[in-house]
Amino acid sequence: MEEKLYIIAHQFKICRHDRELRNGHKPACLWFTGLSGSGKSTLANATEQELYKLNANTYTLDGDDIRRGLNSDLNFTEEGRAENMRRIGEVAKLMCDAGLIVLAAFVSPFRREREMLRGLMGGGFVEIFVDAPLDVCEERDIKGLYKKARNGEISNFTGISSPFEAPGNPDIHVRTDLLPIEKSVEVIIGKVLPRIKL
Repeated sequence: MEEKLYIIAHQFKICRHDRELRNGHKPACLWFTGLSGSGKSTLANATEQELYKLNANTYTLDGDDIRRGLNSDLNFTEEGRAENMRRIGEVAKLMCDAGLIVLAAFVSPFRREREMLRGLMGGGFVEIFVDAPLDVCEERDIKGLYKKARNGEISNFTGISSPFEAPGNPDIHVRTDLLPIEKSVEVIIGKVLPRIKL
């Protein structure tokens, strides 16, 4: 604990507001949460393409990419998942401070972790519930993860052997089993644009 006494934040001359002015928009963290196979990554990718067309400065963080690199040392226990979320949140916060619109596509199954992220990000956090029934997610499962989880080959798998706590009051709620991808993106962009305008 004593070592923390020597950690002192440096006061840099360029601040978040300066970056907002240069970018022409406010930063935000669009957090896509939902079951595996619900369409989080597909939707984040399509939303980023639309924001890019609008000259927004963006970056997408995806669960598989983070697990292969930054968080490759973490397991899928409840503790491992909590630390996974904490690290991703800290990275997303830094990217928002850099002025970016961060699109984060993660199962993030627990409400307390998503509330932690909202507190960490402040007003720029946008929770997007990418909602699809479990049977639809299983049908879409190109990785075969649900089958492995049902056969006991994967433990702590969300939706099968580990719970998914659906957001009670998300900022944006899209049903990907009912809406085509283009329409879902339209809904998201329509609700995000007012938040990022200077």
